[in-house]
Amino acid sequence: MTETTSHTTASGGPRRSPEYLLAMDMFGGLREDLFRDAFAYRPLRPRRTDGPIARRLPGRLRRGAAWIPHAAVLFVALVSALFSYNSSEVNATGVPWALAGLITGAPVAMSLVRPVGAWWLVCAATVLTSLGFGNGLGAWPWTPGAFVAQLAVMVVVTLRTRPRTAAWMWVLTLVLGTTMDFATNRSYGADTGPMAVTSAILLLIAVVVSIRREAEHKITAEQSVTAFERDKRAVLEERTTIARELHDVVAHHMSVVAIQAEAAPYRVENTPPELAQAFATIRENAVAALTELRRVLGVVRAADYEAPDAPQPTLADLDALLANVRDAGLDVTKTVTGAVRELPQGVELSAYRIIQEALSNTLRHAPGAAARVEVAYVLGGVGLRIVNGPPTGPAAASPGSGHGITGMRERVAMLGGEMTAEPVADGGYEVAVFIPVAMTVEAPGA
Repeated sequence: MTETTSHTTASGGPRRSPEYLLAMDMFGGLREDLFRDAFAYRPLRPRRTDGPIARRLPGRLRRGAAWIPHAAVLFVALVSALFSYNSSEVNATGVPWALAGLITGAPVAMSLVRPVGAWWLVCAATVLTSLGFGNGLGAWPWTPGAFVAQLAVMVVVTLRTRPRTAAWMWVLTLVLGTTMDFATNRSYGADTGPMAVTSAILLLIAVVVSIRREAEHKITAEQSVTAFERDKRAVLEERTTIARELHDVVAHHMSVVAIQAEAAPYRVENTPPELAQAFATIRENAVAALTELRRVLGVVRAADYEAPDAPQPTLADLDALLANVRDAGLDVTKTVTGAVRELPQGVELSAYRIIQEALSNTLRHAPGAAARVEVAYVLGGVGLRIVNGPPTGPAAASPGSGHGITGMRERVAMLGGEMTAEPVADGGYEVAVFIPVAMTVEAPGA
């Protein structure tokens, strides 16, 4: 008595063997690569001209370099057409040489716009040319022109599609050659073997080039995403730093407002109830604002952040900063123009930090250069200019994060100012900033 078992899937159908699934996957790949939308219009784009060689070409030649791949393919199409012309002339079959050249050259040119369709067309051209021109040359099934055209189209399609397509083209090309050999009993003198070896070598090279190019594109895309994310993170970190620093400034002002509002009623005799209530409301709002400010700062404060013991620096501390960078080896001078006056503490702090970061960049990236700091007090605000000369020695690896300019721009944008940072003609670098400051009008007798 024999025992039979049935294997079914969860859906009730028979379970397929791994070999069957592998075969179906292979034929699915064949259908996807060579049959689906085989004649879709996919023109070859001009190549990029920002490479190390193309960048050095003059304008017209540089624009022409973008079309070098197209010109190369059309040249090979012309070569295959000329070989077919010789074939038609030798065989004297009565078929015009122009038609023979068109049959073999057209698929090569077509690979620029419809690559997979060009491969099918070159296979058809192989059959036509072998039947029409191959008998008198001892070349079967590929005449010289068809041989060149077949190789050229396969290489172009490989470079423009995926490596799996190259494998399918190679297999089907050998199937075509072998079938024609057996169908016509022309095994002697057949060039199916040379086609197999030559196409395998060329396709292997094309696959390696395609894989390398795809890997470079992925790396470039990943680097772009990484750089974008790094810039975003740098901006967020800089904004967090600015928030921490300005907290002391704003908290100080709000504390003064609260204290003065609380003490004001006691400085005036017979204070009207309405005025006392107004001062009480001011104090309550100031205390509430100070509480919210500290709560928000707690969100952006890092876990290891410690509030500074000393007051935040201002432009009055600029001389100490310059003395510090001089000790580090930077020859720096300072020039102040206009009527020196006290600015809002947020402006003072940002101006100090901008000068500090610009001088730090000079130390990192322009060793041996001299620097100059200019501070201009004008009617509508304060102007800063930090310029350094060209470096006189090799720049060491920068220990900074590389986002100093980003931090400067964030501070200037926060204050509604303008900033430029660019190289100068002598090889140095210049940072120019203008921060607007509203004019305050003092009360008479103050």
